[in-house]
Amino acid sequence: MTEASPDVRHDVAMRAVILAGGSGTRLWPLSRLHQPKFLHPLSGSPLSLLQATVERVAPLAGPEHTMVVTGAAHAAAVARQLTALPEENILVEPSARDSCAAIGLAAALIARHDPTAIMGAFAADHLITNPARFVDVVRSAVAGASQGLLMTIAITPTRPETGYGYLRCGDSVGPGPVRMVEAFAEKPAYELAKQYVESGDYLWNAGMFVWRVDAFLAELSRQQPALHEGLCRVAAAWDSPSRDEVLTVTWPTLTKISVDYAVMEGAAAAGRVGTVPGDFGWTDVGDFQTLGEVLPGDARGNVVLGGNDDHPGEKPGVLLRDTDRLVVVPNSGRLVAALGVSDLVIVDTPDVVLVCSRERSQEVKALVDDLKARGDEGFC
Repeated sequence: MTEASPDVRHDVAMRAVILAGGSGTRLWPLSRLHQPKFLHPLSGSPLSLLQATVERVAPLAGPEHTMVVTGAAHAAAVARQLTALPEENILVEPSARDSCAAIGLAAALIARHDPTAIMGAFAADHLITNPARFVDVVRSAVAGASQGLLMTIAITPTRPETGYGYLRCGDSVGPGPVRMVEAFAEKPAYELAKQYVESGDYLWNAGMFVWRVDAFLAELSRQQPALHEGLCRVAAAWDSPSRDEVLTVTWPTLTKISVDYAVMEGAAAAGRVGTVPGDFGWTDVGDFQTLGEVLPGDARGNVVLGGNDDHPGEKPGVLLRDTDRLVVVPNSGRLVAALGVSDLVIVDTPDVVLVCSRERSQEVKALVDDLKARGDEGFC
């Protein structure tokens, strides 16, 4: 990983928690159960999405104040990619229990040493093209969190988007950019999304959070007392010989629920959630169509993952003639050649070749479901 330069200022009062979970099935067959998308370099740079996330938060929290929460299947790969992080800062979940358990575990562990520490939670698979602006927005969110608010970092909408959740915003808090969040809105139909964007009162919910750990844990206890109690039991045993035993017994009993449903929706209804709108080139890298939109392409719109920065549609091992708007992912060492086609995704891995239309790339997950249904999970 590219290390932060020695003169980078770290705001060590903030602890960064990076969630590195999921399998990214809409990016299959590149993203697999044991090699998920956050371990791949999908940002147009040599860094994996995970490494880019750690580098992005470095001005806010150095390696000693950065935690990664990941699954047992990915822990070794995460450690290999993040050699600057202390070993104890990689928290390994025995099984996936959704985002509230992952975030809550990190918060409970931080609270043992500093109950009023400010914590930021970020996904490992987001692409952000303006990291300096991202840091400025997070610092504004830290100011809101210091007042006791549970802060979200939201995205200023650029279009009516039906694939994202929204936040309905209310009054400003003080003279800065912080606004209160009145409610969380589910993924809307197009006409409703259009109304949201035109109103100026709705932001995209990007799933990034900043808060004081005591404020978050108090809200977790209020709304999810059993989950809070179980996480505190795990945190109390974390540095003891009984950790594995307590994890084995307690972790499977924890409620499997996202932090949005478990805490943030109820906290917003109680007037305890604020947000800072961000405009820093954010993309949730969910499918190959998205990669085709955000990564540089050639004059005909062809995007080749890992291509030459000066000639983005070119890469050794890829031969394109009279093609338009292809997304090509060469990952097998074989020659990938295409002639006279357009608007396709071509993914070549050692054991699977995927060809699909760009407009249907979100449906790739259905192929993974089909493979599981017929017992071919070795390809997943």
